[in-house]
Amino acid sequence: MDEKLGISYNTFMLPEENLLNPQETIEEKDLDLSLRPKTLLEYVGQERIKANLNIAILASQQRRDSLDHVLLYGAPGLGKTTLAHVIANELKANIRMTSGPAIEKSGDLAAILSNLEEGDILFIDEIHRLPKAVEEILYPAMEDYALDIIIGKGPSARTLRLDLPHFTIIGATTLASLLSAPLRDRFGLSYHLEFYEEQEMEQIIMRSAKILKISLISEMANIIATRSRRTPRIANRLLKRVRDYCQVKSDGLINADSLDQAFALLGIDQLGLDIIDRKILETIIDKFDGGPVGLNTLAAASGEEMDTLENVYEPYLLQLGFINRSPRGRLVTALGYQHLGRKFDLDRLI
Repeated sequence: MDEKLGISYNTFMLPEENLLNPQETIEEKDLDLSLRPKTLLEYVGQERIKANLNIAILASQQRRDSLDHVLLYGAPGLGKTTLAHVIANELKANIRMTSGPAIEKSGDLAAILSNLEEGDILFIDEIHRLPKAVEEILYPAMEDYALDIIIGKGPSARTLRLDLPHFTIIGATTLASLLSAPLRDRFGLSYHLEFYEEQEMEQIIMRSAKILKISLISEMANIIATRSRRTPRIANRLLKRVRDYCQVKSDGLINADSLDQAFALLGIDQLGLDIIDRKILETIIDKFDGGPVGLNTLAAASGEEMDTLENVYEPYLLQLGFINRSPRGRLVTALGYQHLGRKFDLDRLI
């Protein structure tokens, strides 16, 4: 309960409305297109990746050849799809979009590849989810720019090889470890997107505010940045929620007080933890004496799914140092106790 506003956090946010989930929602896709940078110069952060990509792009343009296939991997919301569009813009190339789960049969991939033109880019999101049969069709396409088609069945079956124009595949995945070695080795360029620094997050928020025509000063952008889990998608989502709140409650004025009230209503604290983050920490402390506790048991006790705990909440809590993983399970650290205002028993370390 927030005493100033008289609002219970638990009644405000439904699980499906989790603002801090880095996965993109269907409703966000159209608006996010307007917020995406168009060039490497506009793209904030990931400086090492941008420098390497710039060299690779310029070299391919000078050779008048297609760019090597690119693999982008990292946590959700860090800008893999955005970076793919930036590469296409820098190359002045057409980009076709698809995803691993959408390509169910080898014929689906063959149809996509046969419609590509010279220099085109094929972006495959969640590429780790490609079916094995489809993946094998992709090998000669990536390596030899050729498509092997089997005609007929049984003893009379024969293979027909079709030449393809030179193109570039950009694959994106949050789980690079699930990519097979043969597929991973066929990417000439492979980049791991890191979480953003607070200063970079502030720049992203100020840029988005300008595009959305939101009056915002850097000090207020910094407050939003500290609660954005170092993830641009979450930052843009929070910016839009703050805009809505201040438009209704403070005549559009975004200042420290209105931000505090907006985030209190959203149930998001100064470090970007929401109700469920705190519930996880409290569950481990109150029900399991601070841990260790297995993920399966924690999921049952907290009422959350194992995948949601492991992929949405746990990574940020680990970044903050609020929980640790051990062979016996998860446990809350002294920092986690301190954040909740709980007393940490040093005897547990002995």
